[in-house]
Amino acid sequence: MMKKFYIGVDIGGTNIKFGITNSQGVVRFRSNLETRGYLSDRRHLIEALIDSVQGLVHGSGLKCRDIAGIGIGLPGLIDPEKGLVKFLPNIPGWRDVPLKKIFERSTGIPTALENDVNMITLGEWKFGAGQGYQNLICMTLGTGVGGGLILNNQLYRGEGYVAGELGHIPINEKGPVCNCGGFACFERTVGNRYLTQRIATIFRRRDLQIEDDFRLAINGNARAIKFWDETATHIGNALTGIVNVLNPPLIIIGGGIANNERFLFKKIREVIARRAMRVQSRMVKIVRAALGNDAGILGAQVLVKEGL
Repeated sequence: MMKKFYIGVDIGGTNIKFGITNSQGVVRFRSNLETRGYLSDRRHLIEALIDSVQGLVHGSGLKCRDIAGIGIGLPGLIDPEKGLVKFLPNIPGWRDVPLKKIFERSTGIPTALENDVNMITLGEWKFGAGQGYQNLICMTLGTGVGGGLILNNQLYRGEGYVAGELGHIPINEKGPVCNCGGFACFERTVGNRYLTQRIATIFRRRDLQIEDDFRLAINGNARAIKFWDETATHIGNALTGIVNVLNPPLIIIGGGIANNERFLFKKIREVIARRAMRVQSRMVKIVRAALGNDAGILGAQVLVKEGL
């Protein structure tokens, strides 16, 4: 009997999302786990992941033998060939952890590891905004800025499996030090933490969040509108270099602030049209991600099914 179900595990700094999908890319069963309670103990987190996967299978009425494979997306440096978690910058204690082997030994189900943004990219490519494209860029805007590349119908990982770090494109010769060890990185301009700091400076209020600034902009507040105009300009400037180098037909933008499409996308397109080379700028489309929180879970299905 052909196995028709896939498990996706999307590990984030706040929440861990679990899902069982069918071969058509429909999420049939879901569960969630808060990450915070497990950050200090790697073994505790791994046990919780395995327990949650087994609980999800049991609760769905399926058996482990019905599952073709498990795909796990993690926010850090992954060696998918060896099945190692090399390093997770925001979750301590994770260096060279053989998570693939641990999962397969505990569950008996084939397991694949991937960077979380690469998983989102795979999901959007096959089931979301990137359907039908052979080449695309996917960028996520959140606490950090991540990227994934589909080139010639394949996920491009780079020689060391760490390609796609769009957030660490330097956008100036001088600037603030970044968590990556560099300075003047794109992420230091449009990461959520730095956007919130800028909002606090603009309004001289520490209690305002990004969502508050969005509401103020909708209501016509000039300072809030200017904030989004400047943010979109920064994004457009960084993407201009990517457009010129890779000549993609599509750039998908996801993550929290991508929900503010009204104040971002028009300006981003204007900046690229003005600054990118003529052929490249005319070819590229800028669109919002379509799958929301399901992108990583669906990307896991692609990862396992296509053996990427």
